[in-house]
Amino acid sequence: MPSVYLAGFDVFYPDALGRGAYLKQLCAEHGLRGLYPLDAQVPAGETQPAQWICQANLQALRSADAVLANLGRFRGAEPDSGTVFEVGFACALGKPVWAYFAEQQPLIEQVDHDEQGYCADGFQVEDFGLPRNLMLACSWVGASETAEQAVAQLAAWLRGLGHAAP
Repeated sequence: MPSVYLAGFDVFYPDALGRGAYLKQLCAEHGLRGLYPLDAQVPAGETQPAQWICQANLQALRSADAVLANLGRFRGAEPDSGTVFEVGFACALGKPVWAYFAEQQPLIEQVDHDEQGYCADGFQVEDFGLPRNLMLACSWVGASETAEQAVAQLAAWLRGLGHAAP
């Protein structure tokens, strides 16, 4: 059964464990084993919990066959920086990444900008017809609007590679 690391800012919601359980159930329904960042709990008495969490997540990424990344907007117009790091780490390991987020229109249509293409902070807004920064959009193997669609489509994509998903 292929394993999928479930990257995303879902871990910051008040119902983070419930969200993780839902994502893992979606994976199971499609013959995948979901690996949620909160599966591993920081041991009692750990003196460096942030470092422990980082290492646990990196190990889970190393062990996964693929990554499902929630690249929805987080605290602004961009995806969660931790999730973006995990996507880059997965790509460096040669792991396929499937993204999901609601805003599928080109980035230039998502971010307010002036006639010259600059946002209110004075930065150019990319206009490549991609829904996320080109470094993300050119790295994933697919993208969907919802987690439900993404899990189903990633499972089908993995089946096409000969992985044992139903």
